[in-house]
Amino acid sequence: MEQMLHYVWKHRIFPLQKLVTVDGRELEVLHPGIQNRDAGPDFTGAKVVIDGVVWVGNVEIHERTSDWFRHHHDEDERYDNIILHVAGIVDCDLHYRMGRGDTKVPQLELKVPEYVMANYDDLLRADHEPRCADIIPSFSSISLHSWMAALEVERLQMRTEQIEERRRMLNLNWEDTLFVTIARSFGFGHNGDVFERWAHSIPMGAAAKHRDSLFQIEALFFGQAGLLESTECRGGNAEESEDPYFRQLQTEYRFLRQKFSLTPINGAEWKLLRMRPQQFPHIKIAQLAVMYCEQKVNLSALVNADDIQAMMQMLTTRVSDYWRTHYTFRKEHAQASSKALSAGAKRLVLLNCVAPMLFAYGRYKGDEAMCERALMIWEQLPAEDNRVIRHFVAAGIVPECAADTQALMQLNANYCERHDCLRCRMGEEFVRRTPGFLREER
Repeated sequence: MEQMLHYVWKHRIFPLQKLVTVDGRELEVLHPGIQNRDAGPDFTGAKVVIDGVVWVGNVEIHERTSDWFRHHHDEDERYDNIILHVAGIVDCDLHYRMGRGDTKVPQLELKVPEYVMANYDDLLRADHEPRCADIIPSFSSISLHSWMAALEVERLQMRTEQIEERRRMLNLNWEDTLFVTIARSFGFGHNGDVFERWAHSIPMGAAAKHRDSLFQIEALFFGQAGLLESTECRGGNAEESEDPYFRQLQTEYRFLRQKFSLTPINGAEWKLLRMRPQQFPHIKIAQLAVMYCEQKVNLSALVNADDIQAMMQMLTTRVSDYWRTHYTFRKEHAQASSKALSAGAKRLVLLNCVAPMLFAYGRYKGDEAMCERALMIWEQLPAEDNRVIRHFVAAGIVPECAADTQALMQLNANYCERHDCLRCRMGEEFVRRTPGFLREER
Protein backbone atom coordinates (compact mmCIF):
# COMPACT_ATOMS: atom_id res chain seq x y z
CA MET A 1 0.00 0.00 0.00
CA GLU A 2 2.81 2.42 0.83
CA GLN A 3 4.33 1.83 -2.60
CA MET A 4 1.00 2.82 -4.16
CA LEU A 5 0.95 6.02 -2.10
CA HIS A 6 4.44 6.83 -3.40
CA TYR A 7 3.15 6.32 -6.92
CA VAL A 8 0.04 8.51 -6.43
CA TRP A 9 2.10 11.30 -4.83
CA LYS A 10 4.84 11.14 -7.49
CA HIS A 11 2.35 11.43 -10.35
CA ARG A 12 0.02 13.78 -8.50
CA ILE A 13 -3.04 11.60 -8.99
CA PHE A 14 -5.03 13.65 -6.51
CA PRO A 15 -8.80 13.94 -5.95
CA LEU A 16 -10.62 16.65 -7.93
CA GLN A 17 -11.55 18.62 -4.81
CA LYS A 18 -9.09 20.90 -3.03
CA LEU A 19 -6.43 19.27 -0.91
CA VAL A 20 -6.45 20.10 2.80
CA THR A 21 -4.24 19.02 5.66
CA VAL A 22 -5.77 17.04 8.51
CA ASP A 23 -6.03 20.25 10.55
CA GLY A 24 -8.02 21.98 7.77
CA ARG A 25 -5.39 24.12 6.02
CA GLU A 26 -5.52 24.43 2.23
CA LEU A 27 -2.71 22.59 0.45
CA GLU A 28 -1.37 22.95 -3.09
CA VAL A 29 1.38 20.73 -4.48
CA LEU A 30 3.63 22.74 -6.81
CA HIS A 31 6.18 19.94 -7.16
CA PRO A 32 6.14 16.50 -5.49
CA GLY A 33 9.94 16.40 -5.27
CA ILE A 34 12.45 13.81 -6.44
CA GLN A 35 11.92 10.27 -5.25
CA ASN A 36 14.74 9.10 -2.98
CA ARG A 37 15.44 5.35 -3.04
CA ASP A 38 18.28 5.57 -0.52
CA ALA A 39 18.14 6.20 3.22
CA GLY A 40 16.31 9.32 4.32
CA PRO A 41 13.01 11.00 3.38
CA ASP A 42 11.03 9.52 0.50
CA PHE A 43 10.92 12.69 -1.62
CA THR A 44 13.44 15.53 -1.60
CA GLY A 45 13.12 19.05 -2.92
CA ALA A 46 9.32 19.10 -2.82
CA LYS A 47 7.49 22.43 -3.10
CA VAL A 48 4.05 22.92 -1.53
CA VAL A 49 1.81 25.83 -0.51
CA ILE A 50 0.10 25.56 2.89
CA ASP A 51 -2.36 28.35 3.69
CA GLY A 52 -0.67 30.65 1.18
CA VAL A 53 2.86 30.04 2.48
CA VAL A 54 5.35 28.31 0.14
CA TRP A 55 7.38 25.51 1.72
CA VAL A 56 10.36 23.77 0.08
CA GLY A 57 11.82 20.62 1.61
CA ASN A 58 11.30 16.90 2.05
CA VAL A 59 8.16 14.75 2.14
CA GLU A 60 7.78 11.43 3.94
CA ILE A 61 5.08 8.89 3.10
CA HIS A 62 3.69 6.01 5.17
CA GLU A 63 0.69 3.71 5.05
CA ARG A 64 -0.14 4.89 8.59
CA THR A 65 1.19 7.89 10.49
CA SER A 66 2.20 5.62 13.37
CA ASP A 67 4.73 3.96 11.03
CA TRP A 68 6.81 7.10 11.62
CA PHE A 69 7.57 5.87 15.12
CA ARG A 70 7.85 2.24 14.11
CA HIS A 71 10.61 3.27 11.68
CA HIS A 72 12.24 5.45 14.38
CA HIS A 73 12.09 8.63 12.31
CA ASP A 74 11.41 10.54 15.52
CA GLU A 75 15.02 9.75 16.51
CA ASP A 76 16.60 10.59 13.14
CA GLU A 77 17.83 14.11 12.38
CA ARG A 78 17.43 13.51 8.63
CA TYR A 79 13.69 13.96 9.14
CA ASP A 80 13.94 17.31 10.90
CA ASN A 81 13.21 19.29 7.72
CA ILE A 82 10.05 17.43 6.68
CA ILE A 83 7.56 19.95 5.30
CA LEU A 84 4.73 17.45 4.88
CA HIS A 85 3.86 13.94 6.00
CA VAL A 86 1.57 11.94 3.70
CA ALA A 87 -0.30 8.87 4.97
CA GLY A 88 -3.07 6.61 3.77
CA ILE A 89 -4.46 6.65 7.31
CA VAL A 90 -3.63 9.43 9.78
CA ASP A 91 -3.91 7.75 13.18
CA CYS A 92 -1.84 10.15 15.32
CA ASP A 93 -0.18 13.53 15.45
CA LEU A 94 3.48 14.17 14.60
CA HIS A 95 5.71 16.79 16.16
CA TYR A 96 9.08 18.04 15.02
CA ARG A 97 11.95 16.39 16.85
CA MET A 98 13.61 19.48 18.27
CA GLY A 99 14.06 23.21 17.93
CA ARG A 100 10.48 24.00 16.98
CA GLY A 101 8.76 23.75 20.31
CA ASP A 102 5.48 21.87 20.12
CA THR A 103 4.96 22.50 16.38
CA LYS A 104 3.06 19.77 14.58
CA VAL A 105 4.24 18.33 11.28
CA PRO A 106 1.60 19.10 8.58
CA GLN A 107 -0.12 15.92 7.41
CA LEU A 108 -2.14 14.96 4.35
CA GLU A 109 -4.40 11.91 4.38
CA LEU A 110 -4.16 10.63 0.80
CA LYS A 111 -6.34 7.93 -0.71
CA VAL A 112 -5.39 5.79 -3.69
CA PRO A 113 -8.06 6.18 -6.40
CA GLU A 114 -10.07 3.01 -6.93
CA TYR A 115 -9.31 2.83 -10.66
CA VAL A 116 -5.56 3.07 -9.98
CA MET A 117 -5.79 0.22 -7.50
CA ALA A 118 -7.92 -1.80 -9.92
CA ASN A 119 -5.39 -1.33 -12.75
CA TYR A 120 -2.56 -2.29 -10.43
CA ASP A 121 -4.42 -5.44 -9.33
CA ASP A 122 -5.03 -6.32 -13.00
CA LEU A 123 -1.34 -5.93 -13.65
CA LEU A 124 -0.28 -8.18 -10.77
CA ARG A 125 -2.85 -10.85 -11.63
CA ALA A 126 -1.91 -11.00 -15.31
CA ASP A 127 -0.83 -14.54 -16.25
CA HIS A 128 1.18 -13.63 -19.37
CA GLU A 129 4.69 -12.26 -19.82
CA PRO A 130 5.29 -9.39 -19.65
CA ARG A 131 2.29 -8.46 -17.52
CA CYS A 132 1.93 -5.10 -19.25
CA ALA A 133 1.82 -6.64 -22.76
CA ASP A 134 -1.61 -5.06 -23.37
CA ILE A 135 -0.22 -1.54 -23.13
CA ILE A 136 3.09 -1.96 -24.94
CA PRO A 137 1.64 -1.31 -28.45
CA SER A 138 0.30 2.07 -27.24
CA PHE A 139 3.58 3.09 -25.60
CA SER A 140 5.16 5.87 -27.66
CA SER A 141 8.34 5.11 -29.58
CA ILE A 142 10.20 7.99 -27.92
CA SER A 143 9.19 6.84 -24.43
CA LEU A 144 10.16 3.26 -25.22
CA HIS A 145 13.60 4.18 -26.59
CA SER A 146 14.21 6.47 -23.62
CA TRP A 147 13.32 3.70 -21.16
CA MET A 148 15.44 1.13 -23.03
CA ALA A 149 18.45 3.48 -22.98
CA ALA A 150 18.04 4.00 -19.24
CA LEU A 151 17.80 0.23 -18.67
CA GLU A 152 20.93 -0.35 -20.76
CA VAL A 153 22.97 2.02 -18.61
CA GLU A 154 21.40 0.58 -15.46
CA ARG A 155 22.48 -2.90 -16.62
CA LEU A 156 26.07 -1.78 -17.16
CA GLN A 157 26.12 0.03 -13.81
CA MET A 158 24.86 -3.12 -12.08
CA ARG A 159 27.61 -5.17 -13.76
CA THR A 160 30.11 -2.48 -12.75
CA GLU A 161 29.09 -2.80 -9.11
CA GLN A 162 29.57 -6.57 -9.33
CA ILE A 163 33.03 -6.09 -10.84
CA GLU A 164 33.98 -3.54 -8.18
CA GLU A 165 32.89 -6.00 -5.48
CA ARG A 166 35.11 -8.70 -7.03
CA ARG A 167 37.98 -6.23 -7.16
CA ARG A 168 37.61 -5.46 -3.45
CA MET A 169 37.74 -9.19 -2.72
CA LEU A 170 40.90 -9.46 -4.85
CA ASN A 171 42.89 -6.73 -3.10
CA LEU A 172 42.03 -4.15 -5.78
CA ASN A 173 43.90 -6.13 -8.45
CA TRP A 174 42.42 -5.38 -11.88
CA GLU A 175 44.08 -8.29 -13.71
CA ASP A 176 42.80 -10.84 -11.19
CA THR A 177 39.37 -9.22 -11.41
CA LEU A 178 39.45 -9.63 -15.18
CA PHE A 179 40.32 -13.33 -14.86
CA VAL A 180 37.47 -13.99 -12.41
CA THR A 181 35.02 -12.05 -14.61
CA ILE A 182 36.08 -13.97 -17.73
CA ALA A 183 35.81 -17.25 -15.83
CA ARG A 184 32.27 -16.41 -14.76
CA SER A 185 31.32 -15.63 -18.35
CA PHE A 186 32.65 -19.06 -19.40
CA GLY A 187 29.89 -20.60 -17.29
CA PHE A 188 27.37 -19.31 -19.85
CA GLY A 189 24.58 -19.22 -17.26
CA HIS A 190 24.63 -22.90 -16.26
CA ASN A 191 27.88 -22.83 -14.29
CA GLY A 192 28.50 -19.11 -13.88
CA ASP A 193 28.39 -19.10 -10.06
CA VAL A 194 30.57 -22.20 -9.82
CA PHE A 195 33.13 -20.77 -12.25
CA GLU A 196 33.32 -17.60 -10.16
CA ARG A 197 33.90 -19.57 -6.93
CA TRP A 198 36.50 -21.67 -8.75
CA ALA A 199 38.35 -18.61 -10.06
CA HIS A 200 38.37 -17.03 -6.58
CA SER A 201 39.89 -20.24 -5.20
CA ILE A 202 42.96 -19.98 -7.45
CA PRO A 203 45.88 -18.02 -5.94
CA MET A 204 46.88 -16.03 -9.01
CA GLY A 205 50.27 -15.15 -7.57
CA ALA A 206 51.05 -18.86 -7.25
CA ALA A 207 49.65 -19.59 -10.72
CA ALA A 208 51.91 -16.91 -12.22
CA LYS A 209 54.98 -18.84 -11.05
CA HIS A 210 53.96 -21.78 -13.25
CA ARG A 211 52.59 -19.86 -16.20
CA ASP A 212 55.25 -21.22 -18.55
CA SER A 213 53.93 -24.78 -18.08
CA LEU A 214 50.48 -25.52 -19.49
CA PHE A 215 50.56 -28.94 -17.82
CA GLN A 216 51.05 -27.43 -14.36
CA ILE A 217 48.37 -24.79 -14.96
CA GLU A 218 45.94 -27.52 -16.04
CA ALA A 219 46.81 -29.49 -12.89
CA LEU A 220 46.20 -26.38 -10.77
CA PHE A 221 43.00 -25.41 -12.57
CA PHE A 222 41.42 -28.89 -12.66
CA GLY A 223 42.55 -29.60 -9.12
CA GLN A 224 41.01 -26.42 -7.74
CA ALA A 225 37.85 -27.29 -9.65
CA GLY A 226 37.57 -30.48 -7.58
CA LEU A 227 37.70 -32.57 -10.76
CA LEU A 228 40.81 -34.55 -9.81
CA GLU A 229 39.63 -35.84 -6.45
CA SER A 230 37.34 -38.68 -7.51
CA THR A 231 37.11 -41.30 -10.21
CA GLU A 232 33.32 -41.26 -9.93
CA CYS A 233 30.59 -39.08 -11.50
CA ARG A 234 31.21 -35.39 -12.21
CA GLY A 235 31.61 -36.33 -15.85
CA GLY A 236 34.06 -39.12 -15.09
CA ASN A 237 33.96 -42.82 -14.10
CA ALA A 238 36.19 -45.67 -13.09
CA GLU A 239 38.00 -45.37 -16.42
CA GLU A 240 39.67 -42.27 -15.06
CA SER A 241 41.93 -44.40 -12.87
CA GLU A 242 43.27 -46.02 -16.03
CA ASP A 243 43.79 -42.66 -17.75
CA PRO A 244 47.52 -41.79 -17.66
CA TYR A 245 46.95 -38.06 -18.13
CA PHE A 246 44.38 -37.98 -15.32
CA ARG A 247 46.88 -39.73 -12.99
CA GLN A 248 49.66 -37.31 -14.00
CA LEU A 249 47.47 -34.32 -13.24
CA GLN A 250 46.50 -35.83 -9.88
CA THR A 251 50.15 -36.31 -8.94
CA GLU A 252 51.10 -32.78 -10.01
CA TYR A 253 48.14 -31.25 -8.20
CA ARG A 254 49.02 -33.03 -4.94
CA PHE A 255 52.43 -31.38 -5.13
CA LEU A 256 50.95 -27.92 -5.90
CA ARG A 257 48.27 -28.30 -3.26
CA GLN A 258 50.83 -28.98 -0.57
CA LYS A 259 53.20 -26.30 -1.86
CA PHE A 260 50.59 -23.54 -1.81
CA SER A 261 48.21 -24.89 0.90
CA LEU A 262 45.31 -25.04 -1.54
CA THR A 263 41.66 -25.93 -0.90
CA PRO A 264 39.64 -27.00 -3.95
CA ILE A 265 35.95 -26.28 -4.43
CA ASN A 266 33.43 -29.11 -4.33
CA GLY A 267 33.58 -30.82 -7.72
CA ALA A 268 29.99 -32.03 -7.31
CA GLU A 269 28.79 -28.46 -7.88
CA TRP A 270 29.49 -28.56 -11.61
CA LYS A 271 26.46 -29.08 -13.87
CA LEU A 272 26.71 -31.36 -16.88
CA LEU A 273 23.16 -32.59 -17.41
CA ARG A 274 21.37 -31.44 -20.56
CA MET A 275 24.51 -29.66 -21.75
CA ARG A 276 26.30 -30.04 -25.04
CA PRO A 277 29.73 -31.65 -24.58
CA GLN A 278 31.36 -28.49 -25.98
CA GLN A 279 29.96 -26.63 -22.94
CA PHE A 280 31.23 -29.10 -20.32
CA PRO A 281 33.26 -27.36 -17.58
CA HIS A 282 36.24 -29.57 -18.42
CA ILE A 283 36.49 -27.99 -21.88
CA LYS A 284 35.98 -24.47 -20.56
CA ILE A 285 38.68 -24.94 -17.92
CA ALA A 286 41.03 -26.33 -20.59
CA GLN A 287 40.35 -23.26 -22.74
CA LEU A 288 40.95 -20.91 -19.81
CA ALA A 289 44.22 -22.69 -19.00
CA VAL A 290 45.56 -22.04 -22.51
CA MET A 291 44.25 -18.48 -22.48
CA TYR A 292 45.98 -17.85 -19.15
CA CYS A 293 49.31 -19.33 -20.27
CA GLU A 294 49.32 -17.43 -23.57
CA GLN A 295 48.46 -14.15 -21.76
CA LYS A 296 46.30 -13.12 -24.72
CA VAL A 297 43.57 -11.53 -22.62
CA ASN A 298 44.70 -8.84 -20.24
CA LEU A 299 43.45 -5.41 -19.28
CA SER A 300 45.98 -3.58 -21.42
CA ALA A 301 45.03 -5.63 -24.50
CA LEU A 302 41.32 -4.93 -23.93
CA VAL A 303 41.86 -1.21 -23.45
CA ASN A 304 43.98 -0.95 -26.60
CA ALA A 305 41.87 -3.18 -28.85
CA ASP A 306 40.72 -1.10 -31.80
CA ASP A 307 37.40 -2.75 -32.51
CA ILE A 308 35.23 -5.78 -31.88
CA GLN A 309 37.14 -7.87 -34.45
CA ALA A 310 40.37 -7.30 -32.53
CA MET A 311 38.65 -8.35 -29.32
CA MET A 312 37.22 -11.44 -31.01
CA GLN A 313 40.72 -12.34 -32.17
CA MET A 314 42.01 -12.09 -28.59
CA LEU A 315 39.40 -14.63 -27.53
CA THR A 316 40.55 -17.13 -30.16
CA THR A 317 41.83 -19.99 -28.03
CA ARG A 318 42.56 -23.68 -28.23
CA VAL A 319 42.96 -26.64 -25.90
CA SER A 320 45.91 -28.91 -25.13
CA ASP A 321 46.38 -32.10 -27.16
CA TYR A 322 44.61 -34.28 -24.57
CA TRP A 323 41.43 -32.23 -24.72
CA ARG A 324 41.35 -32.27 -28.53
CA THR A 325 40.09 -35.86 -28.20
CA HIS A 326 38.25 -35.68 -24.85
CA TYR A 327 35.27 -33.92 -23.31
CA THR A 328 35.83 -35.35 -19.82
CA PHE A 329 38.38 -37.60 -18.15
CA ARG A 330 37.22 -40.75 -19.86
CA LYS A 331 37.42 -42.62 -23.13
CA GLU A 332 38.60 -40.44 -25.97
CA HIS A 333 36.34 -39.74 -28.92
CA ALA A 334 37.30 -40.66 -32.44
CA GLN A 335 37.78 -37.30 -34.15
CA ALA A 336 40.18 -34.69 -32.82
CA SER A 337 39.06 -31.06 -32.80
CA SER A 338 40.51 -27.75 -31.64
CA LYS A 339 37.45 -27.07 -29.43
CA ALA A 340 38.02 -23.36 -29.87
CA LEU A 341 35.43 -20.89 -28.67
CA SER A 342 32.68 -20.51 -31.25
CA ALA A 343 31.83 -17.09 -32.66
CA GLY A 344 28.63 -17.12 -30.59
CA ALA A 345 30.55 -17.92 -27.41
CA LYS A 346 33.00 -15.10 -28.11
CA ARG A 347 30.13 -12.67 -28.54
CA LEU A 348 28.73 -13.74 -25.17
CA VAL A 349 32.10 -13.16 -23.50
CA LEU A 350 32.27 -9.70 -25.11
CA LEU A 351 28.74 -9.02 -23.94
CA ASN A 352 29.03 -10.31 -20.38
CA CYS A 353 32.68 -9.67 -19.58
CA VAL A 354 34.59 -7.35 -21.91
CA ALA A 355 32.03 -4.54 -22.18
CA PRO A 356 31.30 -4.43 -18.41
CA MET A 357 35.04 -4.56 -17.62
CA LEU A 358 35.73 -1.62 -19.95
CA PHE A 359 32.84 0.31 -18.45
CA ALA A 360 34.02 -0.39 -14.88
CA TYR A 361 37.64 0.47 -15.69
CA GLY A 362 36.54 3.60 -17.54
CA ARG A 363 34.55 4.69 -14.49
CA TYR A 364 37.60 3.99 -12.29
CA LYS A 365 39.90 6.02 -14.58
CA GLY A 366 37.32 8.75 -15.19
CA ASP A 367 37.58 8.00 -18.92
CA GLU A 368 34.23 8.77 -20.57
CA ALA A 369 35.51 7.61 -23.97
CA MET A 370 36.21 4.15 -22.55
CA CYS A 371 32.71 3.97 -21.08
CA GLU A 372 31.30 4.95 -24.48
CA ARG A 373 33.33 2.16 -26.09
CA ALA A 374 31.71 -0.31 -23.69
CA LEU A 375 28.26 0.89 -24.72
CA MET A 376 29.26 0.69 -28.39
CA ILE A 377 30.27 -2.97 -28.00
CA TRP A 378 26.72 -3.80 -26.92
CA GLU A 379 25.29 -1.71 -29.73
CA GLN A 380 27.42 -3.48 -32.35
CA LEU A 381 26.69 -7.03 -31.20
CA PRO A 382 23.59 -8.80 -32.58
CA ALA A 383 20.44 -9.14 -30.48
CA GLU A 384 20.25 -12.18 -28.23
CA ASP A 385 17.55 -14.81 -28.59
CA ASN A 386 16.14 -16.51 -25.50
CA ARG A 387 12.81 -17.19 -23.79
CA VAL A 388 12.66 -13.80 -22.04
CA ILE A 389 13.42 -11.86 -25.22
CA ARG A 390 10.85 -13.83 -27.21
CA HIS A 391 8.12 -12.81 -24.74
CA PHE A 392 8.92 -9.14 -25.27
CA VAL A 393 9.08 -9.60 -29.06
CA ALA A 394 5.62 -11.19 -28.99
CA ALA A 395 4.39 -8.15 -27.02
CA GLY A 396 5.68 -5.78 -29.70
CA ILE A 397 9.22 -4.81 -28.64
CA VAL A 398 11.66 -5.91 -31.36
CA PRO A 399 15.31 -5.50 -30.27
CA GLU A 400 17.81 -4.36 -32.88
CA CYS A 401 21.07 -5.19 -31.07
CA ALA A 402 22.53 -6.66 -27.89
CA ALA A 403 22.12 -3.33 -26.10
CA ASP A 404 18.35 -3.68 -26.55
CA THR A 405 18.26 -7.29 -25.37
CA GLN A 406 20.41 -6.46 -22.35
CA ALA A 407 17.95 -3.67 -21.51
CA LEU A 408 15.08 -6.17 -21.75
CA MET A 409 16.95 -8.68 -19.58
CA GLN A 410 17.43 -5.92 -17.00
CA LEU A 411 13.75 -5.03 -17.21
CA ASN A 412 12.70 -8.64 -16.68
CA ALA A 413 15.12 -9.40 -13.83
CA ASN A 414 14.87 -6.16 -11.85
CA TYR A 415 11.25 -5.18 -12.46
CA CYS A 416 9.03 -7.91 -13.92
CA GLU A 417 10.25 -10.82 -11.80
CA ARG A 418 10.18 -8.66 -8.65
CA HIS A 419 6.65 -7.41 -9.40
CA ASP A 420 8.14 -3.92 -9.14
CA CYS A 421 5.83 -2.55 -11.83
CA LEU A 422 5.46 0.88 -10.24
CA ARG A 423 9.15 1.62 -10.88
CA CYS A 424 8.84 0.58 -14.53
CA ARG A 425 7.80 3.30 -16.97
CA MET A 426 5.50 0.91 -18.82
CA GLY A 427 3.99 -0.31 -15.57
CA GLU A 428 3.48 3.29 -14.45
CA GLU A 429 1.67 4.04 -17.70
CA PHE A 430 -0.48 0.94 -17.30
CA VAL A 431 -1.57 1.80 -13.76
CA ARG A 432 -2.50 5.43 -14.31
CA ARG A 433 -4.66 4.86 -17.38
CA THR A 434 -8.25 5.96 -16.86
CA PRO A 435 -10.92 3.43 -15.85
CA GLY A 436 -11.99 1.01 -18.57
CA PHE A 437 -8.92 1.63 -20.76
CA LEU A 438 -7.94 -2.00 -21.02
CA ARG A 439 -11.48 -3.22 -21.59
CA GLU A 440 -12.05 -0.56 -24.29
CA GLU A 441 -8.86 -1.62 -26.11
CA ARG A 442 -9.96 -5.22 -26.22
